[in-house]
Amino acid sequence: MKGAVILLSGGIDSATTLAIASAEGYETYALSFDYGQRHEIETEAARRVAKSLGAREHRVAKIDLRIFGGSALTDDIGVPKQRSETQIAHEIPITYVPARNTIFLSYALAWAEVIGADDIFLGVNAIDYSGYPDCRPEFIEAFETLSNLGTKAGVEGRRFQIHTPLIKFSKAEIIRKAMELGVDLSLTRSCYDPTPDGLACSECDSCLLRLKGFREAGITDPMRYATQ
Repeated sequence: MKGAVILLSGGIDSATTLAIASAEGYETYALSFDYGQRHEIETEAARRVAKSLGAREHRVAKIDLRIFGGSALTDDIGVPKQRSETQIAHEIPITYVPARNTIFLSYALAWAEVIGADDIFLGVNAIDYSGYPDCRPEFIEAFETLSNLGTKAGVEGRRFQIHTPLIKFSKAEIIRKAMELGVDLSLTRSCYDPTPDGLACSECDSCLLRLKGFREAGITDPMRYATQ
């Protein structure tokens, strides 16, 4: 069985991506990050999702992006609330973490090289997303080229492939795919600014996109919200 490294944040997109990789016959190695983000709810959710979907191994890499800051997720900056769909689609918000997917993919590439896996899965989406530049197809293509140029395995003839199975899916389509694959979406978390007791805020970009997706899919969101 071929191995694959799957970047797992604990949200709907990455959980669905893990399920897709498993359904395609890969032995899955899930990789999450404690990077100094505002809360630990993400990593707790990732642990639950990895276990429920049968990942062979799940590792949480501890890095500290707070040393750079520059994002509402890693710095003392307020999380934007109640942005319009137009703003979400066309403006890069302050929740963008500088170079985050480049850093995360670099870690995934290192682990893939060590375990002999040629495949890396990433749940990025270029339709219903927050305008992040490192979620676009051209970025993924460039990183795949880098992977094969900048590693011992690539130079010796192995070919790494970055899989983005959800890149052209709407959030509603992702939710339907998750249901089709039996993903327990109650285990996932998507909020940028949860309450101290873990309730989602319902007003940040991540909550708004999630709620929109469930509404369009005609499915009730099992995540608990402070207000709704």
